[in-house]
Amino acid sequence: MSPEFVKRHSGPVPRYTSYPTAPHFSEAVGPEQYAAWLAALPAHANLSLYFHIPFCNELCWYCGCSTRAVCRYEPVAEYLGSLTLEMAEVSRRVPHRHEVNHIHWGGGSPNVLNAQDILSIAQEIRCRFNISEDAEFAVEVDPRELDDERIAAFADAGVTRVSIGVQDFDPKVQVAINRVQSFDNTKRVVDSFRSRGITAINIDLVYGLPHQTRESVADTIDKVLSLEPSRIAIFGYAHLPSRLKHQRLIEEEALPDVVERFGQSSRLARILAAAGYVRIGLDHFARPGDPLAMGRVNRNFQGYTTDVADALIGLGASSIGRLPQGYVQNAVPTADYVRRIGEHGLATVRGIALSADDRARGFVIERLMCDLSFSASEVRGRFGKSAAPIIEVAEALIETDQDDLIEPNEDGFRVTPRGRPFVRSIAACFDTYLDNATATHSLGV
Repeated sequence: MSPEFVKRHSGPVPRYTSYPTAPHFSEAVGPEQYAAWLAALPAHANLSLYFHIPFCNELCWYCGCSTRAVCRYEPVAEYLGSLTLEMAEVSRRVPHRHEVNHIHWGGGSPNVLNAQDILSIAQEIRCRFNISEDAEFAVEVDPRELDDERIAAFADAGVTRVSIGVQDFDPKVQVAINRVQSFDNTKRVVDSFRSRGITAINIDLVYGLPHQTRESVADTIDKVLSLEPSRIAIFGYAHLPSRLKHQRLIEEEALPDVVERFGQSSRLARILAAAGYVRIGLDHFARPGDPLAMGRVNRNFQGYTTDVADALIGLGASSIGRLPQGYVQNAVPTADYVRRIGEHGLATVRGIALSADDRARGFVIERLMCDLSFSASEVRGRFGKSAAPIIEVAEALIETDQDDLIEPNEDGFRVTPRGRPFVRSIAACFDTYLDNATATHSLGV
Protein backbone atom coordinates (compact mmCIF):
# COMPACT_ATOMS: atom_id res chain seq x y z
CA MET A 1 0.00 0.00 0.00
CA SER A 2 1.29 3.45 -0.89
CA PRO A 3 1.72 6.17 1.77
CA GLU A 4 -1.04 8.13 0.04
CA PHE A 5 -3.40 5.16 0.30
CA VAL A 6 -2.70 4.74 4.02
CA LYS A 7 -3.19 8.45 4.71
CA ARG A 8 -6.43 8.55 2.75
CA HIS A 9 -8.06 5.85 4.87
CA SER A 10 -6.57 6.75 8.26
CA GLY A 11 -8.65 9.67 9.42
CA PRO A 12 -9.80 10.06 13.05
CA VAL A 13 -12.64 7.64 13.77
CA PRO A 14 -14.06 6.03 16.93
CA ARG A 15 -12.78 2.76 18.37
CA TYR A 16 -16.41 1.53 18.37
CA THR A 17 -16.49 -0.16 21.75
CA SER A 18 -20.09 1.08 21.79
CA TYR A 19 -22.61 2.71 19.48
CA PRO A 20 -23.44 5.48 19.93
CA THR A 21 -19.99 6.26 21.29
CA ALA A 22 -19.43 7.91 24.68
CA PRO A 23 -18.92 11.49 23.35
CA HIS A 24 -22.60 11.43 22.35
CA PHE A 25 -23.95 10.56 25.80
CA SER A 26 -25.88 13.38 27.50
CA GLU A 27 -27.28 14.41 30.87
CA ALA A 28 -30.74 13.41 29.62
CA VAL A 29 -30.05 10.04 31.28
CA GLY A 30 -29.49 10.21 35.03
CA PRO A 31 -29.85 8.06 38.15
CA GLU A 32 -33.65 7.89 38.01
CA GLN A 33 -33.56 6.54 34.46
CA TYR A 34 -30.80 4.07 35.38
CA ALA A 35 -32.79 2.82 38.38
CA ALA A 36 -35.83 2.28 36.16
CA TRP A 37 -33.76 0.41 33.58
CA LEU A 38 -32.31 -1.86 36.28
CA ALA A 39 -35.77 -2.60 37.63
CA ALA A 40 -37.02 -3.47 34.13
CA LEU A 41 -34.36 -6.11 33.42
CA PRO A 42 -36.08 -9.25 32.13
CA ALA A 43 -36.15 -12.17 34.56
CA HIS A 44 -34.01 -14.31 32.25
CA ALA A 45 -31.32 -11.68 31.66
CA ASN A 46 -27.75 -12.60 32.59
CA LEU A 47 -25.22 -10.00 33.64
CA SER A 48 -21.63 -8.92 33.21
CA LEU A 49 -20.01 -6.78 35.93
CA TYR A 50 -17.28 -4.21 35.34
CA PHE A 51 -15.49 -2.58 38.29
CA HIS A 52 -13.31 0.48 37.74
CA ILE A 53 -10.36 1.12 40.06
CA PRO A 54 -9.24 4.66 39.08
CA PHE A 55 -5.84 4.72 40.80
CA CYS A 56 -2.21 4.04 39.92
CA ASN A 57 1.02 4.41 41.84
CA GLU A 58 2.46 6.42 38.95
CA LEU A 59 0.85 8.02 35.91
CA CYS A 60 2.00 6.81 32.50
CA TRP A 61 2.10 9.75 30.09
CA TYR A 62 0.51 7.88 27.16
CA CYS A 63 -2.50 6.71 29.17
CA GLY A 64 -6.02 7.52 28.03
CA CYS A 65 -7.77 5.82 30.95
CA SER A 66 -9.67 7.57 33.70
CA THR A 67 -7.16 7.29 36.56
CA ARG A 68 -4.92 9.29 38.90
CA ALA A 69 -1.72 8.62 40.77
CA VAL A 70 -1.87 8.27 44.56
CA CYS A 71 0.93 8.12 47.12
CA ARG A 72 -1.34 7.30 50.09
CA TYR A 73 -3.83 4.47 50.55
CA GLU A 74 -6.52 6.54 52.29
CA PRO A 75 -8.18 7.78 49.05
CA VAL A 76 -8.27 4.21 47.78
CA ALA A 77 -9.87 2.94 50.97
CA GLU A 78 -12.50 5.72 50.88
CA TYR A 79 -13.26 4.89 47.26
CA LEU A 80 -13.72 1.19 48.04
CA GLY A 81 -16.29 2.13 50.67
CA SER A 82 -18.29 3.96 48.00
CA LEU A 83 -17.86 1.09 45.54
CA THR A 84 -19.30 -1.28 48.14
CA LEU A 85 -22.29 1.05 48.68
CA GLU A 86 -22.91 1.21 44.94
CA MET A 87 -22.84 -2.58 44.73
CA ALA A 88 -25.43 -2.78 47.48
CA GLU A 89 -27.68 -0.23 45.78
CA VAL A 90 -27.47 -1.84 42.35
CA SER A 91 -28.08 -5.35 43.68
CA ARG A 92 -31.08 -4.02 45.65
CA ARG A 93 -32.62 -2.52 42.53
CA VAL A 94 -32.18 -5.58 40.31
CA PRO A 95 -35.48 -7.45 40.75
CA HIS A 96 -34.25 -11.01 40.20
CA ARG A 97 -31.19 -13.03 41.09
CA HIS A 98 -29.75 -12.69 37.61
CA GLU A 99 -26.79 -14.94 36.88
CA VAL A 100 -23.44 -13.19 36.38
CA ASN A 101 -21.28 -14.83 33.71
CA HIS A 102 -18.41 -12.36 33.52
CA ILE A 103 -16.52 -10.10 35.95
CA HIS A 104 -13.85 -7.61 34.93
CA TRP A 105 -11.71 -5.33 37.09
CA GLY A 106 -10.09 -2.48 35.18
CA GLY A 107 -8.41 0.81 35.86
CA GLY A 108 -6.13 2.41 36.57
CA SER A 109 -4.40 -0.52 38.17
CA PRO A 110 -6.56 -2.85 40.27
CA ASN A 111 -3.40 -4.17 41.91
CA VAL A 112 -3.08 -0.81 43.67
CA LEU A 113 -5.44 -2.49 46.17
CA ASN A 114 -3.83 -4.27 49.08
CA ALA A 115 -4.25 -8.03 49.39
CA GLN A 116 -6.96 -7.84 52.03
CA ASP A 117 -9.09 -5.45 49.99
CA ILE A 118 -8.72 -7.61 46.87
CA LEU A 119 -10.23 -10.48 48.85
CA SER A 120 -12.86 -8.31 50.55
CA ILE A 121 -14.19 -6.76 47.34
CA ALA A 122 -14.30 -10.16 45.62
CA GLN A 123 -16.23 -11.58 48.58
CA GLU A 124 -18.64 -8.64 48.54
CA ILE A 125 -19.34 -9.25 44.84
CA ARG A 126 -20.19 -12.89 45.54
CA CYS A 127 -22.47 -11.88 48.40
CA ARG A 128 -24.33 -9.27 46.36
CA PHE A 129 -24.65 -11.07 43.02
CA ASN A 130 -25.40 -14.56 41.74
CA ILE A 131 -22.06 -15.54 40.22
CA SER A 132 -22.09 -18.50 37.83
CA GLU A 133 -19.77 -21.36 38.76
CA ASP A 134 -18.01 -21.05 35.40
CA ALA A 135 -17.95 -17.24 35.26
CA GLU A 136 -14.80 -15.67 33.86
CA PHE A 137 -13.17 -13.30 36.34
CA ALA A 138 -10.64 -11.08 34.57
CA VAL A 139 -8.39 -8.43 36.05
CA GLU A 140 -5.97 -5.90 34.52
CA VAL A 141 -2.61 -5.57 36.29
CA ASP A 142 0.53 -3.45 36.21
CA PRO A 143 3.43 -5.83 36.89
CA ARG A 144 5.72 -3.06 38.12
CA GLU A 145 3.97 -2.81 41.50
CA LEU A 146 2.71 -6.35 41.86
CA ASP A 147 4.10 -8.47 44.69
CA ASP A 148 3.52 -12.13 45.48
CA GLU A 149 1.03 -11.32 48.25
CA ARG A 150 -1.29 -9.52 45.85
CA ILE A 151 -0.89 -12.22 43.19
CA ALA A 152 -1.88 -14.83 45.78
CA ALA A 153 -4.88 -12.68 46.75
CA PHE A 154 -6.09 -12.47 43.15
CA ALA A 155 -5.82 -16.25 42.87
CA ASP A 156 -7.67 -16.78 46.15
CA ALA A 157 -10.34 -14.30 45.03
CA GLY A 158 -11.13 -16.56 42.07
CA VAL A 159 -9.51 -14.65 39.19
CA THR A 160 -9.38 -16.80 36.04
CA ARG A 161 -7.78 -14.43 33.49
CA VAL A 162 -5.15 -11.70 33.84
CA SER A 163 -4.37 -8.90 31.37
CA ILE A 164 -0.84 -7.64 31.88
CA GLY A 165 0.08 -4.19 30.65
CA VAL A 166 3.39 -4.12 28.77
CA GLN A 167 3.00 -1.50 25.99
CA ASP A 168 6.67 -1.78 24.88
CA PHE A 169 9.94 -3.26 26.18
CA ASP A 170 12.28 -0.78 24.46
CA PRO A 171 14.03 1.29 27.20
CA LYS A 172 13.99 4.49 25.14
CA VAL A 173 10.26 4.19 24.53
CA GLN A 174 9.61 3.38 28.19
CA VAL A 175 11.41 6.52 29.37
CA ALA A 176 9.50 8.62 26.81
CA ILE A 177 6.13 7.43 28.18
CA ASN A 178 7.16 7.33 31.87
CA ARG A 179 6.68 3.58 32.17
CA VAL A 180 9.94 1.78 32.90
CA GLN A 181 9.22 -1.94 33.10
CA SER A 182 11.72 -4.76 32.71
CA PHE A 183 11.09 -7.96 30.83
CA ASP A 184 12.41 -9.98 33.78
CA ASN A 185 9.86 -8.51 36.17
CA THR A 186 7.06 -9.05 33.68
CA LYS A 187 8.10 -12.69 33.29
CA ARG A 188 8.20 -13.07 37.08
CA VAL A 189 4.58 -11.93 37.31
CA VAL A 190 3.46 -14.21 34.46
CA ASP A 191 5.19 -17.21 36.04
CA SER A 192 3.78 -16.39 39.46
CA PHE A 193 0.19 -16.27 38.22
CA ARG A 194 0.66 -19.54 36.35
CA SER A 195 2.13 -21.22 39.44
CA ARG A 196 -1.15 -20.37 41.21
CA GLY A 197 -3.30 -21.92 38.48
CA ILE A 198 -4.16 -18.79 36.47
CA THR A 199 -3.04 -19.86 33.01
CA ALA A 200 -5.20 -17.52 30.88
CA ILE A 201 -2.72 -14.68 30.40
CA ASN A 202 -3.29 -11.66 28.14
CA ILE A 203 -0.59 -9.19 27.15
CA ASP A 204 -1.50 -5.62 26.14
CA LEU A 205 0.80 -3.70 23.76
CA VAL A 206 0.65 -0.25 22.17
CA TYR A 207 2.08 0.91 18.84
CA GLY A 208 2.51 4.49 17.66
CA LEU A 209 4.40 5.52 20.81
CA PRO A 210 7.31 8.00 20.78
CA HIS A 211 10.56 6.57 19.38
CA GLN A 212 8.94 3.30 18.29
CA THR A 213 10.02 1.82 14.97
CA ARG A 214 9.03 -1.31 13.09
CA GLU A 215 12.25 -2.92 14.27
CA SER A 216 11.69 -2.00 17.92
CA VAL A 217 8.10 -3.29 18.03
CA ALA A 218 9.28 -6.53 16.37
CA ASP A 219 11.83 -6.93 19.16
CA THR A 220 9.12 -6.34 21.77
CA ILE A 221 6.76 -8.89 20.22
CA ASP A 222 9.53 -11.51 20.16
CA LYS A 223 9.96 -11.05 23.91
CA VAL A 224 6.19 -11.23 24.43
CA LEU A 225 5.94 -14.45 22.41
CA SER A 226 8.51 -16.07 24.70
CA LEU A 227 5.96 -15.60 27.53
CA GLU A 228 3.42 -17.67 25.53
CA PRO A 229 0.32 -15.60 26.38
CA SER A 230 -3.17 -16.82 25.52
CA ARG A 231 -4.11 -13.47 23.96
CA ILE A 232 -2.27 -10.40 22.75
CA ALA A 233 -3.94 -7.04 22.18
CA ILE A 234 -2.20 -4.38 20.11
CA PHE A 235 -3.72 -0.93 20.47
CA GLY A 236 -2.85 2.17 18.51
CA TYR A 237 -1.78 5.08 20.70
CA ALA A 238 -4.24 8.00 20.56
CA HIS A 239 -2.45 11.31 21.12
CA LEU A 240 -5.06 13.72 22.51
CA PRO A 241 -3.12 16.31 24.52
CA SER A 242 -5.93 18.88 24.33
CA ARG A 243 -8.11 16.52 26.38
CA LEU A 244 -5.47 14.58 28.34
CA LYS A 245 -3.06 17.08 29.88
CA HIS A 246 -0.46 14.51 30.93
CA GLN A 247 0.05 13.60 27.26
CA ARG A 248 1.57 17.05 26.79
CA LEU A 249 4.66 15.61 28.50
CA ILE A 250 5.23 13.41 25.45
CA GLU A 251 7.60 14.76 22.82
CA GLU A 252 5.38 15.10 19.76
CA GLU A 253 8.36 15.18 17.39
CA ALA A 254 9.20 11.63 18.50
CA LEU A 255 5.80 10.25 17.54
CA PRO A 256 5.71 8.09 14.38
CA ASP A 257 3.60 9.42 11.54
CA VAL A 258 0.52 7.64 10.23
CA VAL A 259 2.47 5.63 7.63
CA GLU A 260 4.99 4.41 10.21
CA ARG A 261 2.12 3.55 12.60
CA PHE A 262 0.55 1.48 9.85
CA GLY A 263 3.87 -0.25 9.22
CA GLN A 264 4.26 -1.10 12.91
CA SER A 265 0.73 -2.51 13.14
CA SER A 266 1.17 -4.56 9.97
CA ARG A 267 4.51 -5.99 11.03
CA LEU A 268 3.14 -7.05 14.42
CA ALA A 269 0.17 -8.73 12.74
CA ARG A 270 2.43 -10.66 10.35
CA ILE A 271 4.69 -11.86 13.15
CA LEU A 272 1.76 -13.05 15.25
CA ALA A 273 0.15 -14.82 12.32
CA ALA A 274 3.43 -16.61 11.61
CA ALA A 275 3.56 -17.62 15.29
CA GLY A 276 0.16 -19.31 14.96
CA TYR A 277 -2.08 -16.74 16.61
CA VAL A 278 -5.60 -16.21 15.24
CA ARG A 279 -6.40 -12.60 14.43
CA ILE A 280 -9.63 -11.39 16.02
CA GLY A 281 -11.25 -8.35 14.44
CA LEU A 282 -8.90 -5.41 14.25
CA ASP A 283 -6.30 -5.67 17.00
CA HIS A 284 -6.64 -8.83 19.12
CA PHE A 285 -4.80 -12.12 18.63
CA ALA A 286 -5.49 -15.43 20.36
CA ARG A 287 -4.05 -18.91 20.47
CA PRO A 288 -6.18 -21.40 18.50
CA GLY A 289 -7.38 -23.08 21.72
CA ASP A 290 -8.44 -19.86 23.44
CA PRO A 291 -12.22 -19.23 23.64
CA LEU A 292 -11.78 -15.95 21.76
CA ALA A 293 -10.58 -17.92 18.72
CA MET A 294 -13.24 -20.62 18.91
CA GLY A 295 -16.66 -19.00 18.82
CA ARG A 296 -18.72 -15.84 18.40
CA VAL A 297 -16.84 -12.69 19.33
CA ASN A 298 -18.47 -9.54 20.68
CA ARG A 299 -17.15 -6.07 21.42
CA ASN A 300 -17.58 -3.88 24.49
CA PHE A 301 -15.60 -1.35 26.50
CA GLN A 302 -12.94 -3.95 27.31
CA GLY A 303 -12.38 -4.62 23.60
CA TYR A 304 -13.03 -8.00 21.95
CA THR A 305 -14.66 -10.50 24.26
CA THR A 306 -16.59 -13.75 24.50
CA ASP A 307 -18.95 -12.05 26.95
CA VAL A 308 -22.54 -12.51 25.74
CA ALA A 309 -24.35 -11.03 28.75
CA ASP A 310 -27.70 -9.30 28.20
CA ALA A 311 -26.57 -6.36 30.33
CA LEU A 312 -23.22 -4.92 31.40
CA ILE A 313 -23.32 -3.29 34.83
CA GLY A 314 -20.57 -0.70 35.28
CA LEU A 315 -19.56 0.13 38.84
CA GLY A 316 -17.11 2.76 40.01
CA ALA A 317 -16.08 6.22 38.85
CA SER A 318 -16.40 6.77 35.08
CA SER A 319 -17.77 3.25 34.52
CA ILE A 320 -20.13 2.74 31.60
CA GLY A 321 -22.99 0.26 31.69
CA ARG A 322 -25.04 -1.15 28.83
CA LEU A 323 -28.63 -2.21 29.42
CA PRO A 324 -31.31 -3.22 26.90
CA GLN A 325 -32.65 0.35 26.93
CA GLY A 326 -29.34 2.20 26.51
CA TYR A 327 -26.02 3.25 28.01
CA VAL A 328 -25.26 4.89 31.36
CA GLN A 329 -22.06 6.41 32.72
CA ASN A 330 -21.03 7.28 36.28
CA ALA A 331 -19.41 10.54 37.36
CA VAL A 332 -15.76 10.62 36.26
CA PRO A 333 -13.96 12.53 39.08
CA THR A 334 -13.57 10.22 42.05
CA ALA A 335 -14.60 12.91 44.53
CA ASP A 336 -17.83 13.55 42.61
CA TYR A 337 -18.48 9.82 42.38
CA VAL A 338 -17.97 9.36 46.14
CA ARG A 339 -20.28 12.31 46.91
CA ARG A 340 -23.06 11.08 44.62
CA ILE A 341 -22.93 7.54 45.98
CA GLY A 342 -23.11 8.89 49.52
CA GLU A 343 -26.13 11.04 48.66
CA HIS A 344 -28.11 8.81 46.30
CA GLY A 345 -26.53 5.35 46.11
CA LEU A 346 -26.10 5.77 42.34
CA ALA A 347 -23.67 8.06 40.49
CA THR A 348 -25.10 8.14 36.96
CA VAL A 349 -24.49 11.51 35.28
CA ARG A 350 -24.98 10.82 31.58
CA GLY A 351 -26.03 8.24 29.04
CA ILE A 352 -28.22 7.68 26.02
CA ALA A 353 -31.49 5.87 25.35
CA LEU A 354 -31.23 3.76 22.22
CA SER A 355 -33.53 4.41 19.27
CA ALA A 356 -34.50 1.71 16.78
CA ASP A 357 -31.99 3.20 14.36
CA ASP A 358 -29.24 3.15 17.03
CA ARG A 359 -29.83 -0.54 17.70
CA ALA A 360 -29.68 -1.47 14.03
CA ARG A 361 -26.57 0.59 13.28
CA GLY A 362 -24.91 -0.57 16.48
CA PHE A 363 -25.44 -4.19 15.45
CA VAL A 364 -23.97 -3.57 11.99
CA ILE A 365 -20.95 -1.75 13.37
CA GLU A 366 -20.25 -4.43 15.98
CA ARG A 367 -20.48 -7.24 13.43
CA LEU A 368 -18.18 -5.37 11.06
CA MET A 369 -15.66 -4.86 13.87
CA CYS A 370 -15.91 -8.52 14.91
CA ASP A 371 -16.80 -10.54 11.80
CA LEU A 372 -15.62 -8.14 9.07
CA SER A 373 -18.86 -8.70 7.20
CA PHE A 374 -22.26 -7.16 6.44
CA SER A 375 -25.37 -9.27 5.87
CA ALA A 376 -28.39 -7.45 4.45
CA SER A 377 -30.75 -10.36 5.14
CA GLU A 378 -29.67 -10.58 8.79
CA VAL A 379 -30.12 -6.84 9.33
CA ARG A 380 -33.50 -6.91 7.62
CA GLY A 381 -34.61 -9.95 9.62
CA ARG A 382 -33.57 -8.42 12.95
CA PHE A 383 -34.63 -4.80 12.48
CA GLY A 384 -37.37 -4.69 9.85
CA LYS A 385 -38.04 -1.18 8.52
CA SER A 386 -35.00 0.24 10.35
CA ALA A 387 -32.78 -1.80 8.03
CA ALA A 388 -33.65 0.09 4.83
CA PRO A 389 -31.40 3.18 5.21
CA ILE A 390 -28.56 1.00 6.50
CA ILE A 391 -28.75 -1.32 3.51
CA GLU A 392 -28.66 1.76 1.27
CA VAL A 393 -25.36 2.77 2.89
CA ALA A 394 -23.96 -0.72 2.30
CA GLU A 395 -25.02 -0.68 -1.35
CA ALA A 396 -23.41 2.73 -1.84
CA LEU A 397 -20.18 1.44 -0.30
CA ILE A 398 -20.12 -1.49 -2.69
CA GLU A 399 -20.70 0.79 -5.69
CA THR A 400 -18.12 3.41 -4.75
CA ASP A 401 -15.28 1.28 -3.36
CA GLN A 402 -12.36 1.69 -5.74
CA ASP A 403 -9.61 0.58 -3.35
CA ASP A 404 -10.69 -3.05 -2.83
CA LEU A 405 -11.47 -2.50 0.86
CA ILE A 406 -14.57 -4.67 0.59
CA GLU A 407 -15.77 -7.45 -1.69
CA PRO A 408 -19.49 -7.87 -2.48
CA ASN A 409 -21.30 -11.15 -2.05
CA GLU A 410 -24.89 -12.22 -2.68
CA ASP A 411 -25.99 -10.98 0.77
CA GLY A 412 -23.89 -7.85 1.29
CA PHE A 413 -20.12 -7.59 1.54
CA ARG A 414 -17.05 -8.73 3.38
CA VAL A 415 -14.01 -6.65 4.35
CA THR A 416 -10.95 -7.74 2.37
CA PRO A 417 -7.50 -8.37 3.88
CA ARG A 418 -6.52 -5.06 2.28
CA GLY A 419 -9.41 -3.32 4.03
CA ARG A 420 -9.04 -4.99 7.43
CA PRO A 421 -6.68 -2.37 8.93
CA PHE A 422 -9.27 0.26 8.00
CA VAL A 423 -12.37 -1.53 9.29
CA ARG A 424 -13.08 1.30 11.73
CA SER A 425 -13.27 3.72 8.81
CA ILE A 426 -15.61 1.34 7.01
CA ALA A 427 -17.79 1.01 10.11
CA ALA A 428 -17.84 4.79 10.46
CA CYS A 429 -19.81 5.01 7.21
CA PHE A 430 -22.81 3.67 9.16
CA ASP A 431 -22.38 6.16 12.05
CA THR A 432 -24.92 9.01 11.89
CA TYR A 433 -23.39 10.83 14.90
CA LEU A 434 -20.04 11.73 13.38
CA ASP A 435 -21.16 15.21 12.30
CA ASN A 436 -21.34 16.16 15.98
CA ALA A 437 -18.41 18.53 16.50
CA THR A 438 -18.10 17.61 20.19
CA ALA A 439 -16.88 14.11 19.41
CA THR A 440 -13.22 13.30 19.98
CA HIS A 441 -11.79 10.30 18.19
CA SER A 442 -8.46 8.57 17.69
CA LEU A 443 -6.44 7.84 14.58
CA GLY A 444 -7.84 5.20 12.27
CA VAL A 445 -4.69 3.05 12.44
